[in-house]
Amino acid sequence: MSATIEPELVAALDDARRLGFLGSRPIPEVIAHARGFVRALDGFDSVDSILDLGSGGGVPGLVIAHDRPNTKLTLLDRRAKRTDFLERIVRRLGWQDRVTVVCQDVTTFGPDGSFGGVVARGFGPPEFTLTAAARLVRPGSPIVISEPPNQDRWDDQLLGRLRLRRLDDAAGMPEQPASQSNSDHDAGSLDGLVAVFTSR
Repeated sequence: MSATIEPELVAALDDARRLGFLGSRPIPEVIAHARGFVRALDGFDSVDSILDLGSGGGVPGLVIAHDRPNTKLTLLDRRAKRTDFLERIVRRLGWQDRVTVVCQDVTTFGPDGSFGGVVARGFGPPEFTLTAAARLVRPGSPIVISEPPNQDRWDDQLLGRLRLRRLDDAAGMPEQPASQSNSDHDAGSLDGLVAVFTSR
């Protein structure tokens, strides 16, 4: 993962913020947070396809697509204004061959178990988000969800019902390849950024 972000992507995220699709957070901070998802996904083998639930302004999906150019991305949002924007950005960046934008409600989206990873940032209530993600991800593949600072939203009973386990601590995350064993890819650095789950 290169520390450099293409200026075109920075400009696209700035456009998303201007249109109200992202919050007021500075774009460098938005990118840094999105790279927490990238670090989590890097801990798993064969994450060949990723679904971004409620992609909105394209975070984390567009940053993941930038940092993982060999991975197929699907950006899902039910609001046409946002998916129209994302389609324009994908064309501008020349990523049409590996990034698909879908305007659809997650409750009718499928098929089940069709993605090698699912990510979500600010998508909805914990139970709804995790239930939707668990339905769409392949068994044993990662689910990575944005975690508010100093807040644990994940009920053990919910995890048990969905047959999921949480992995985002240094002991639980899979060991990463040696080429990714620098501080930028330390599993412990995910604390307070994202919650990582996989099926039991």
